[in-house]
Amino acid sequence: MKPIRLMKGFMTVGFWTLLSRILGFAREIMILNFIGPGVALDAFVAAFRLPNMFRRFFAEGAFNAAFVPMFSKKLQADEDPQGFAQQAFNGLAACVLALTGLAMVFMPAFVWLTAEGFYGDERFDLTVGYGRIAFPYIVCMSLAALFSGILNATGRFAVAAAAPVLLNIFAVTAMAVGAILGQEIILWLIWTIPFAGIAQLALVWYAAAKAGISIRPARPRWSPDMSRLVTVAVPAALASGVMQINLVVGQLVASRTEGAIGWLFAADRLYQLPLGVIGIAIGIVLLPDLSRRLKAGDDVGARNAYSRAAEFAMALTLPSAIALLVIPLPLVSVMYERGATSAADAQAIAWAVAIYGLGLPAFVLQKLVQPLYFAREDTKTPFRYALISMVVNAALAFGLHVWAGWLAPAIATTVAGWVMVGLLAYKARAFGEVARFDTRFNTRIIRICFASVLMGAALFAGATLMQSALFADHIRYLALTGLVVLGGASYAFAGQILGAFKLKDILRAGR
Repeated sequence: MKPIRLMKGFMTVGFWTLLSRILGFAREIMILNFIGPGVALDAFVAAFRLPNMFRRFFAEGAFNAAFVPMFSKKLQADEDPQGFAQQAFNGLAACVLALTGLAMVFMPAFVWLTAEGFYGDERFDLTVGYGRIAFPYIVCMSLAALFSGILNATGRFAVAAAAPVLLNIFAVTAMAVGAILGQEIILWLIWTIPFAGIAQLALVWYAAAKAGISIRPARPRWSPDMSRLVTVAVPAALASGVMQINLVVGQLVASRTEGAIGWLFAADRLYQLPLGVIGIAIGIVLLPDLSRRLKAGDDVGARNAYSRAAEFAMALTLPSAIALLVIPLPLVSVMYERGATSAADAQAIAWAVAIYGLGLPAFVLQKLVQPLYFAREDTKTPFRYALISMVVNAALAFGLHVWAGWLAPAIATTVAGWVMVGLLAYKARAFGEVARFDTRFNTRIIRICFASVLMGAALFAGATLMQSALFADHIRYLALTGLVVLGGASYAFAGQILGAFKLKDILRAGR
């Protein structure tokens, strides 16, 4: 994949992820307006987190790390990629169907383990009921992750990146209909989830068939390829599971304060916008490209792809992190403060957003460094480091709760993220020149940092001057738009003058 195609892949995935995040914002704005932080939102977040937790444990983590490199190599060498994909589908389907059956029976235990603070109040029973409705979503999304991996490996990024948009379209539509009919919106929202999963799976399944990989359900069979897949996938799944355990630990601590899960949920969605657009796009596009280059012995091309991906990621991540640190309250107030969400809720969410902003570069860098391991089918090393990260996260989340209260999980997540990326980067030095950034990156990253700091100063000055307008009901949307334009323009100007990036390169890649 040439650099221009690599950039095209980043921007394709980034565009659809951005669209999904924008619609996700619309979804979160409606949730916080109609439902608001409290009993119902805490129960919904805890219930929806269950299938998402296992989805990343079983599907996205394992298949991004194990299936995609193996499938890419078989595709490159024309070694029956169709048969390998069929075997993987059969095995994954059997696993997630069995898990779903267990979850339906033992849902109260699942809720107690992940939100123990709910036990004894109405949130517990609500979460159990919502969980049984939402959990089958994991079947559709796990299988959709496999088909998305097939599409990404064949260079068809658009459909796989567009599929998640359907969940937000379904959710926004359902809540709007519920509001119009005057019915309980939380029920419309929770019942939408499994139907959205079916639609997403159908879309990527059809697209994979159009790409020449036609798969039909069948009885799973063991084979040497499946043995190798499991050997590589299990550590990757455990590594992803450790990351999800970090989220559960945070939820356990936050469940002791009513409304805190909702606050952290809203803050998480805000910082997930740049993380999703940048970090996930980098990981999805870079992994199959590195796998093909390493298979072909093209170390020079692999280093160039790695450095350009890092340059692209940091040019967007650092200013995003600065913005979350400098203007969290205006962002949160305009996005969420209305209806059932009060000014006090907005202030609480803003504190969490600023803390997550400190960790944003670490979360993106993890998506950048991990493909260096996964492309070599090394999933054990990231797993070991994920375990260390889990211990750090748990120790800080529970240890800091006495002083920081419900904010302890956000602090713990940020620190654990930096520990994880530090360990990955240190060990990656053993990969040689491939894992070392080239001269162009080393020169530009310093300039990107300076440009980001100058943008932060402009945002701070603008927010100070427009403080009253940013919190006035009728003009706050216009004021925030002006502030965002100011930040973007100041960063573009500073970056161009300092040589942090060339706008003509970005425009050419966009075309």
